[in-house]
Amino acid sequence: MRDRLLLGPVLIALLIGGLALDQWLGTKTLPEWARVGSLTTYPRGTVIFIMMGLVSLVASRELAAILAANNVLASKRVTTFAALVGLTVSCVVPAGLGALDAVASVGTAGAVVLAVALTFYSRHRSVEGVVAGTGGALLSFVYLGLMFGFLLAIRRENSAWVLLWLLLVTKACDIGAYFTGKAIGRHKLIPWLSPGKTWEGLFGGMALSAVVSWGGLWALHRLTGYGLPGIGWALLPGLLFAVVGQAGDLLESMFKRDAGLKDSGAWVPGFGGVLDIIDSPLLVAPVGYWVLRLYEEAGLMTGPT
Repeated sequence: MRDRLLLGPVLIALLIGGLALDQWLGTKTLPEWARVGSLTTYPRGTVIFIMMGLVSLVASRELAAILAANNVLASKRVTTFAALVGLTVSCVVPAGLGALDAVASVGTAGAVVLAVALTFYSRHRSVEGVVAGTGGALLSFVYLGLMFGFLLAIRRENSAWVLLWLLLVTKACDIGAYFTGKAIGRHKLIPWLSPGKTWEGLFGGMALSAVVSWGGLWALHRLTGYGLPGIGWALLPGLLFAVVGQAGDLLESMFKRDAGLKDSGAWVPGFGGVLDIIDSPLLVAPVGYWVLRLYEEAGLMTGPT
């Protein structure tokens, strides 16, 4: 707990600093040599893409270690390659491609990962473990590439501070669930998968996420001019992100428990590995993207980008 209390604020400060830099850079003009077509300013999400790329480098190696511990043929190079391909195609697709081109881009990227994994794992002229290893590469492509890339898609369409709101709402559930579970937790949520989680903790996390959701939207309204939805609509994303985020946490717990591991790694003292930190946002990201799209279409949440 001491390490979490010391390192948590540092991680939040780094996140806010990166988002602030991305917001600022998005208003700056590109040098002449870097302009492509009508693109004259730095694309929104440039800094975030770099940050996420660095996170994916570590998270994909942790995923490879989890797969290897479960006797799956998993190369850290292939797993990392797959994650970065998924993340890169997620960066390219929202940049103005048509619907068919977007689908074709994702499909082509998946085919490239499939071909590279099959070739790499069968290079010793043996089929043993090839299918499982290729499945692990595709898992990395979707889980750490495409799903993570939804955060980039959110940034492409919104202010960087909307992305901060989504992440804070998601992690608020972890905090609320931990302290509520410690205080009054009695009824186990899924004891065979995550013995420490309780129903009381989940409800406490949902409550805190809902409050942070409303407070964050109010702050966005006051500071950046975003429209403020009614209180019910402002609380709803918090409840939804809390449940989905906990499902993301449980999904990663399933990976680790299947491999006989407690943490995904030891990169972050007090937290475990990088995957242990991003497990909730990974699942919330695609849900958050569609919630924001629906809110925008309904006129519930519009504002500057």
